[in-house]
Amino acid sequence: MNEPVHGQVSQEVLARVVREHAGRLAASLVSLLGDFAAAEDLVQDAVEVALRRWPAEGIPERPEAWLFTVARRHGLDVLRRESNYRAKLARLTSPAPAPRDDRLRLIFTCCHPALSRTAQIALTLRVVCGLSAAQIAAAFLVPESTVAQRITRAKRKIGEAGIPYRIPAAEELPQRVEEVLAVIYLLFNEGYLSSTAERAQARDLVEDAEWLATLLANLLPKQPEAAGLLALIRLHRARGAARFDGQGRLVLLADQDRSLWDRQAIEQATALLTRAARAHRRPGPYQLQAAIVACHAEAETFAATDWAQILVLYDMLLHLAPSPVTRLHRAIAVRHVHGPAQALTELEDLGAVLERYPLFHATRAELLRDLGRREQARTADERALELTANPAQQALLEQRLAWH
Repeated sequence: MNEPVHGQVSQEVLARVVREHAGRLAASLVSLLGDFAAAEDLVQDAVEVALRRWPAEGIPERPEAWLFTVARRHGLDVLRRESNYRAKLARLTSPAPAPRDDRLRLIFTCCHPALSRTAQIALTLRVVCGLSAAQIAAAFLVPESTVAQRITRAKRKIGEAGIPYRIPAAEELPQRVEEVLAVIYLLFNEGYLSSTAERAQARDLVEDAEWLATLLANLLPKQPEAAGLLALIRLHRARGAARFDGQGRLVLLADQDRSLWDRQAIEQATALLTRAARAHRRPGPYQLQAAIVACHAEAETFAATDWAQILVLYDMLLHLAPSPVTRLHRAIAVRHVHGPAQALTELEDLGAVLERYPLFHATRAELLRDLGRREQARTADERALELTANPAQQALLEQRLAWH
C-alpha cells in the first residue's frame, strides 16, 4: 500500500495504516527476539513516533520498513543498557531482514486457550490491531487500568508458560482456529449491539472485527469458517444504515428500509460464502449463520423471506453447534413457518436457561401478543426491559409497552 509521502494525512488513513502495519511489525519482532513483551514495547514506541511524525510528514512509501527501522533503533538503545540481553542485541545488530508477515502466528499466540477470553481480546486488539490500552478501555467501557492489567498478565503468562509463538500443528489447528474465530466473533457482537448502557453500538469494534476476519481469511484460504465469519460480518454491516432510526432506536428487520441496504456489499459477501462452500464442502457454524443472514439480505421484502430455508439452516446449525440462543432464533423461524403456537411451545422449554437473556423475553412477548395474550405479553416485555442495558433496545421496548 502506497500512501502520499508529503502533506497532511487524515486521521482515518493514519489509523488504518498504523493498525495494519503495527500488527505486522509486532509479529516480525516477536519472531526475531523470541520475547513477546519486549517486542510489544518496541511496537508501541514505534507507533508513538509514527503518530507524532506522519500527520505532518506524510506516510512513507513502505510504512512497515519505516516502523521496523524505528523499533530496531530504539531496541538497540534499550538493549545496550541491559547486559542480560546480549543474545537479543546480537539479533538486532545483524543485517536487518525485511519484515516478514508473521501476523497469523501472532494471532494464534494472542488467542491461546491458556489465556482467558477477556485477555485474548485485549491482547489481540493491543498487539495485532495496534490499539492503546486507553482505546481498548474506551471501546469496552472499562477502566484503562483493568485493560492494562489484563494485557500485562497475558504477556506474563505467555512467557512463564512457554506458550509457543507458532501456527499450531495440523492436528491442533481445528480447535485453535475455532478459538481465534470465537474471539473475533465476540468482538463483532460487542460492537454490533453493545451490552452496556453507554451506547447502542461501537462501530470501531465492528471495524476491527472485520479487519481481523479479513486478515484471517486471507492468511488461511483453506479454512472455510474464516471466510464464513468474514461473510457474516459483512452481511450484517451491509444493512447498518437501516438498523437505527433518527432517534437512535433499533429498527426491527421487518420494518427496515431495505433501500438503505448496501446491495453491492451483500452480493460480494454472498459470493464469498458461496465460493468457500463450493471449494471446501465443509459447512460450519459461521458459514451457516452467514447463510441465514444472506437469506434475509437477499429478500426484497420481509414478506418474501424464505423462512422454510432459514428453518432448515437453523436445524443444521443446531446439529453442528447446539446452544439455547440458537434454539431461540430457530423458534422465530418456526413462528413464520408453523405459527406462533408451535413456536411458543418450543420457546417455553428454554425459560430456565435463558431467564436472564432479554431477547428471550422480548421474543416470547411477540408470540404471546400474536396469540392474543396481551397481559402476559406485557409482562414479558417488562422483564426484557429490566434485563437489557443497551439504550437502543430499551427505547424499542419502552415504545412497544407504550403502544400496547
